[in-house]
Amino acid sequence: MSVVLNLKSHISELFAQALGVVAPEQDATILIERPKQVAHGDYSCNLAMQLAKPLRKSPRDIARALIDALPPSAVIEKVEIAGAGFINLFITKSAKQQIVHAVLHAGAGYGHIHQGQGRSVQVEFVSANPTGPLHVGHGRGAAVGDCLCNVLHAAGWKVTREFYYNDAGAQIENLMRSVQLRCKGITPDDPSWPEGGYRGDYINDVARAYMACETVEADDQHTTGRGDAEDTESIRHFAVAYLRREQDLDLRAFNVEFDVFSLESALYSEGKVEEVVSRLVASGHTYEQEGALWLRTTDFGDDKDRVMRKKDGGYTYFVPDVAYHLDKWRRGFVRVINEQGADHHSTITRVRAGLQALDVGIPAGWPDYVLHQMVTVLKNGEEVKISKRAGSYVTLRDLIDEVGCDATRYFLAARHPDSQLVFDIDLAKSKSNDNPVYYIQYAHARISTVLELWGGERLALLAADVSLLESPYEAELLQQLIDYPQVIESAAQDLAPHLIAFYLKELAAVFHSYYNASRFLVDDEAIKHARLALIAAAAQVMRNGLALLGIGAPEKM
Repeated sequence: MSVVLNLKSHISELFAQALGVVAPEQDATILIERPKQVAHGDYSCNLAMQLAKPLRKSPRDIARALIDALPPSAVIEKVEIAGAGFINLFITKSAKQQIVHAVLHAGAGYGHIHQGQGRSVQVEFVSANPTGPLHVGHGRGAAVGDCLCNVLHAAGWKVTREFYYNDAGAQIENLMRSVQLRCKGITPDDPSWPEGGYRGDYINDVARAYMACETVEADDQHTTGRGDAEDTESIRHFAVAYLRREQDLDLRAFNVEFDVFSLESALYSEGKVEEVVSRLVASGHTYEQEGALWLRTTDFGDDKDRVMRKKDGGYTYFVPDVAYHLDKWRRGFVRVINEQGADHHSTITRVRAGLQALDVGIPAGWPDYVLHQMVTVLKNGEEVKISKRAGSYVTLRDLIDEVGCDATRYFLAARHPDSQLVFDIDLAKSKSNDNPVYYIQYAHARISTVLELWGGERLALLAADVSLLESPYEAELLQQLIDYPQVIESAAQDLAPHLIAFYLKELAAVFHSYYNASRFLVDDEAIKHARLALIAAAAQVMRNGLALLGIGAPEKM
């Protein structure tokens, strides 16, 4: 029997063929789910109930017709109709057991699916202003965004990771002014310090480097300090380059890399902002009022119109955002996902409205957004609010230095982005089963230890007689391995990388239960090989899932 790597997708395809026979004119959504009760089978489909109204027939009669039209499949043991018309399917024991060989043969590729079919997707994430070290909110964006990219790649998408720097505007002016004052020896305690100035110790580091005529490199920027405290343009360029480099070092420590860096300043220097403004004016969706230029965003679902160009001639922040996204569209990204903080929620409608007003073929609802909520950091049961280096917030580097990269990535990515997150430093550092990172990595290390004690050739496990895996613990672990490709599918479809973290925790729990109830290095060679093959497959899936989260899989702990 050939091994089916994704049982859920296989069953969905069978029902798609049956639908083509029973109701070819109907375009129904085929949902295959896992029943909550084991007695109801391995998978369930509600297609018959969906078709009842349009076909004007009993759901149970439609269910019977669908079952009769299902193509034969060696993995299905039996199919039953339950309740009002649910179709429950039972998978053969052999099909489940063969997943062990499928995992061992596929290795790091197990779980990868073809949902994206090689299509391109651009994911923009972090995109912090180059005005200081990355804070924990940026860290959550980095963890969620990077894990999402990994998941989409595993789901068959061609992923481009992009970082957009807001290196223009009032905040950059405040940065320049803060560095200039430090160059002159003026500290934040001085009454002349501007209200919007940056007070962290890092500003003094930038000023010292500038006055010492140091050279910094950041992607496409190569800048040397002039040592002239009155040269505001040089200070601005140097400060931005210096802090871009610092942020890049933080991201490298977090194991996050980007394919493309884009600059807001380039949108102005290359005339892309002016072009967008001209196009919007020509579209007829703008008007002048009280000395300002407005975009009629209410034409596209906004609750009120928005100012594009202020009385002083400066553009509001969403205008370069529209220009930036037009540039994304022109670069060929039919699908774009922006991972940003929840404070960007108000910009979504106006950016989309601006893109629609351009009338260049961009579909409504483009781009997609994933918004993450704030992070609260706890230590010794109390909230931590500041970092000495940053002055007013906890930095990402603070967390990495305190608990390590693996724990930081897991804790920041393991909750739904739209939920508030409490990062408990003490929990993240603990070596106990309450710490999910430790719990998962310990499961992998346990398997590695058993396989090392065995000392056999791993290739021998490919020939193991997996039909001997019959205990309830083994059945549960087999089902976990079967579920992995479906978890990737859901995580990619829902833009929800935290589902990988949930899955790994459950997989570890099932393995630990099996480990505590079983012996692996038994005298019976066939049973020993079967059990070792199963846990070797479990370890492979753990490595694969941890890799999607950017987390290591240690062999010893």
